[in-house]
Amino acid sequence: MANSRRRLNIFRRCRLPLALLLFTALALFWNALPAQLFDAPLATVIYSRDGELLGARIAADDQWRFPPVAEVPEKYAAALVEFEDRRFYTHPGVDPLAVFRALEDNLSSGRIVSGASTLSMQVIRLARRNQPRTYGEKIREMFLALRLELSHSKAEILALHAAYAPFGGNVVGLEAAAWRYFGRSADQLSWAESCMLAVLPNSPALVHPGKNREILKQKRDRLLQRLHDSGVLSAVDLKLALLEPLPLAPQPMPQLAPHLRDSLSEGEPGRFRFATTIDARLQRQAIAVVERHARQLRLKGIRNCAALIIDNRSFDVLAYIGNSGTSGDDEIIPGHAVDIVRRPRSTGSILKPLLFALMLQGGDILPTTLVPDVPTHYDGYAPLNYDQSYRGAVPAREALARSLNVPAVRMLHSYGLERFYAALKNMGLSTLFRTADGYGLTLILGGAEATLWDMAGAYANLAAGARDQLQAAEDHYRALKLLSAQDSITNVPRDYGPAAAWLTLDALVEVGRPGNDSYWRNFSSARKIAWKTGTSYGLRDGWALGNTAAYTVAVWTGNADGEGVPELTGINAAAPLMLDLFDLLPDADWFTPPYSALKQVDICSDDGYLANESCASQSQWVPKESHFEQISPYHRSVHLDPGGSWQVHSRCEEIDRIVTRDWFVLPPGQETFYRRHHPEYRTLPPFRSDCRQLAGSNDPDGPLGLLYPPAGARLYIPTDLDGQPTRIVFEAVHREPDTTLFWHLDDRFLGTTRTFHQQSLFIEPGRHTVTIVDEAGNSLKRRFEILAREGS
Repeated sequence: MANSRRRLNIFRRCRLPLALLLFTALALFWNALPAQLFDAPLATVIYSRDGELLGARIAADDQWRFPPVAEVPEKYAAALVEFEDRRFYTHPGVDPLAVFRALEDNLSSGRIVSGASTLSMQVIRLARRNQPRTYGEKIREMFLALRLELSHSKAEILALHAAYAPFGGNVVGLEAAAWRYFGRSADQLSWAESCMLAVLPNSPALVHPGKNREILKQKRDRLLQRLHDSGVLSAVDLKLALLEPLPLAPQPMPQLAPHLRDSLSEGEPGRFRFATTIDARLQRQAIAVVERHARQLRLKGIRNCAALIIDNRSFDVLAYIGNSGTSGDDEIIPGHAVDIVRRPRSTGSILKPLLFALMLQGGDILPTTLVPDVPTHYDGYAPLNYDQSYRGAVPAREALARSLNVPAVRMLHSYGLERFYAALKNMGLSTLFRTADGYGLTLILGGAEATLWDMAGAYANLAAGARDQLQAAEDHYRALKLLSAQDSITNVPRDYGPAAAWLTLDALVEVGRPGNDSYWRNFSSARKIAWKTGTSYGLRDGWALGNTAAYTVAVWTGNADGEGVPELTGINAAAPLMLDLFDLLPDADWFTPPYSALKQVDICSDDGYLANESCASQSQWVPKESHFEQISPYHRSVHLDPGGSWQVHSRCEEIDRIVTRDWFVLPPGQETFYRRHHPEYRTLPPFRSDCRQLAGSNDPDGPLGLLYPPAGARLYIPTDLDGQPTRIVFEAVHREPDTTLFWHLDDRFLGTTRTFHQQSLFIEPGRHTVTIVDEAGNSLKRRFEILAREGS
């Protein structure tokens, strides 16, 4: 009884220390396992939409160690468990039977010949970076394996083993080994291939496909036989598996999208696995097309190309070629490492369709409204067309299709620079780093820089926005998708509706194609494409972007270092590549007109303005919400003599002899250039001599026009390369080119001109008035101001 009480007292005194000791032991046991078992650097890998490896970048320690996957393929898991640890699913991390057998073998041999390692213990050994094989290290592995099993499922332990086991050379992990040895994902391996990889980690330094191949095959075949004996493989499966040869040699890792891989990695530095929207088959085909064109372009000094292919429905990026020269050829191309898709480049003319769509939406133009194409000056800025000629006046859609610069600048000036700049920001142009005024009107001609990525998005939105009955989400701009888990919807409402988008794309179909493609309309099977090219100042960038209802293709050509090349234009360098990329894509229906967003209006056939009673009219589709209200300013009734050769009026001709005709009359500045391209244009007859002095205000369309300086201009005196002041050239036009004009500056007679009406003058700073008079007494005055430059 006394002994019992003594033992009870001892227990009472010791129970707290024992409890603390037990708690400490449990805490030590639980915390013995690091929170992060493996901290080895990982390779960066990107996959296609179907799970195909597009590319990988080796880990920082020069190992092909792919990021772990959540699940191990069934075939490999079965082979690994059969080969390494048959009782894996029943033991708690340590296999007692294997331990007793190993002790017996080691004692009888006098050395360590068996470690009795379970897969859980092997994971611990891998995590501890293969410490020396001692009994103390083995006990530590057992201890940690027991702990591992408490916090990890069997599937998770298999996944860790598969991710970090060595597979020969610098290949670590099942997924890397599958691609390195077989060129495909681990879940696509056969039984023979899975068994070969299952036996590799057992001695990767001694046996692998490039060394001791016969030993490796024997080990694989024995494992296949064991799987058959255990009922996993049928006799037929075994027979077929035994016939499979070993891979000849390790394969290079795919490198189908190195620039995309690097861009994604730079955007998310802590992420190593990217599941993209890329179509691997299309990516390969696109690379082949780009490289074929790139080889030809390099002969002309154009070294770099980039391309994107977009699905207009989902906004998935289906192909991403960041630069040419990455197809595996030995030739090193200057600048090939630059991801041009993400590099801002001068836009050239590729913003013009966006302005056209915005102006249609805002009611600023109709598709065929005439836009002046004459010498133009805005605060010293004088745009020129690419061919350095003028056409007088051009329908807006034709000006877009022919990429005329002067009409585009005039349209931007009319629309408003700030307004256009804000819309471009809404469309996703992310590289506009100056203010609107900082770019000025050159914004429409390449004064700003944009990335191929942003421009592809803007054009894809144009195509996606041209559909009838847009859903609520589609009424907003969408962002391009590169990752499968991304959402393309943004919270930015579109600046244009379906009608404006469709009318813009309809105009872009008229863009002339290069080479043999210029005859595309002669073939019923030809693909209808709305597209636009762009060429930057100095011939440094060649762009081509095109749309069908289903796809958008965007191409850039040039030199990564910005070097200009004489043959570097959008039409010559980029357009043929874009058209060939479209040939890779399935045929698709053209855009269906969005009739619910369209209405018809009557316009004058000659000038595209709303019809009046003096013009021949036709119907035209325009955006329903557009409020274009300008009646034709160029059609009016004129009064002629009975012969129709002279203008007359009631004060110089009997009323019953006056003949009234409807006449299309352009201002003199436009008419001079317009009639060179339109021989059918009829010049307005002049007033008969006896009617001329009495015409007064009855002559709203005088024969004189002053092209430069513009009304109210404030001009700086131009200087030469030495900083010395030079002459200012004034230019006038007359409906009758052979007329003599008399020039006056203020009260001083300057001289006369005939046919070519230009005066080159030195002018002092201050306010001035230039006056021009023709032989018939018609006159034109214009006031302007000359500003002195600072320091002059």
